[in-house]
Amino acid sequence: MSLSVALNTARSSLLTTSTQIAVSGANTSGALDPSYSRKIAMSVTAGDGSVRIVSIGRAADTSLYYRMLDATSRTAASQARLEGLDKLHQTVGDTEDARSPAARLGKLLDALNQYANAPQDKVLAGQMLSQASALVTTLNEAAKTVTTTRQEADAEIAKSVTRVNDLLAQFEELNRAVVKGTATGADTTDLLDKRDAVLAQISEEIGVNVVTRENNDMVLYTDGGVTLFETSARKVEFTPTLVYGATTVGNQVVIDGVPVTGNTTMPLRSGRIVGLMEVRDVTTVAYQNQLDEIARAVIEIFDTGTAAGGLFTQVGLPAGGGLRPGLAADIRINAAYDPDQGGSLDELRDGDTNPTGDASYSARLFDLVDRFNAIRGFDPAAGIQTSGSLADFSASSVGWLEARRSGAKTDAAYQETVLARASDALSTATGVNLDDELALQLQLERSYSAASRLIAVIDEMLRSLLEAVR
Repeated sequence: MSLSVALNTARSSLLTTSTQIAVSGANTSGALDPSYSRKIAMSVTAGDGSVRIVSIGRAADTSLYYRMLDATSRTAASQARLEGLDKLHQTVGDTEDARSPAARLGKLLDALNQYANAPQDKVLAGQMLSQASALVTTLNEAAKTVTTTRQEADAEIAKSVTRVNDLLAQFEELNRAVVKGTATGADTTDLLDKRDAVLAQISEEIGVNVVTRENNDMVLYTDGGVTLFETSARKVEFTPTLVYGATTVGNQVVIDGVPVTGNTTMPLRSGRIVGLMEVRDVTTVAYQNQLDEIARAVIEIFDTGTAAGGLFTQVGLPAGGGLRPGLAADIRINAAYDPDQGGSLDELRDGDTNPTGDASYSARLFDLVDRFNAIRGFDPAAGIQTSGSLADFSASSVGWLEARRSGAKTDAAYQETVLARASDALSTATGVNLDDELALQLQLERSYSAASRLIAVIDEMLRSLLEAVR
């Protein structure tokens, strides 16, 4: 080997090793960044023995990355469901608190039984009225919680849509840079990492499917099949529902003019928006129906057709009006029964059937107890049993809510575990192992040192040769 060939080999080795050390240093710096992929300097050896860097690539595992995106979307959806159910759980509370509608109904029935057995006792009459008032308060507050939960879910959907549009704008800019850089042969590894990080954030809000085309160009579809990004970002639209009532139907999310939530042929299947939509349009609506059915049954049980009306009534109900949606929010104590509103405690005992005002008259009270325990029908829209006593129905409502919450908690924990394992697997395959990286740096330093020594030896030989020629 001539000295010039040896010098060229040593010089190329020195330059290549310098680049590899720089790449390894960047890997070490990015080791703690979850969106960073390990970079690899690709080298080739030419026929003359020289070595050079042809490109800088990155460690990647497409299948693991897509699995992580799917797990991210599913976890976000399950977490949104759980948060909504946790808010509704406030209407039930701890079982020892006995402040759920079912518990209040049980206390009301006990007070009514005690009053029926001692109809002349004003204290028992007052206690019965107190329990009735507590039930009204519980139903009113539960209905308010449902409405608030729906409103908050709607507001969060609006925030999610805004975030998706912002992220799609970032994705478009990065994707354009990646395509251009790939086409010109530039190093796009950092851009690819940034694009992947933005895509992961998008998947938190909306389930996505990815297609990669020439020059690393990406096309995004929702998991329902609607185009989300192709060359340019599609517009994701949502109009917040400002006023919520018992019959309010919330607005839907639309992508490029195509509805992707609600009753549609291409619905989203995962992502935070899906969980929020389920809370807003399914869970809370069913629970509101259950509360309204409890209120309806209570009004009907105590309305025996007397001139004063029943113990319970609806606020703002016009004369001759019937029952309407939103009963749980509108139910009130009839002023004719409440001394604080100018009524009489005896009205429940006497009604129109005790004209003499017999203090020991209990027939009407026992009739109310029988009506309370009677089997009745319930609206299937409530999502639970359609017939049974009011006590059975109210207990089923509590059980329904707790079962859904327990299931959501289990699912959220499962999805978080799946996401953690998918992220760990991806990190293992594409992330930076500091131990391996430090070992590589030691090896590269030895190579650099060897190339430096070789250049020094060649320099000494060339100097000796020149001196001999002189």
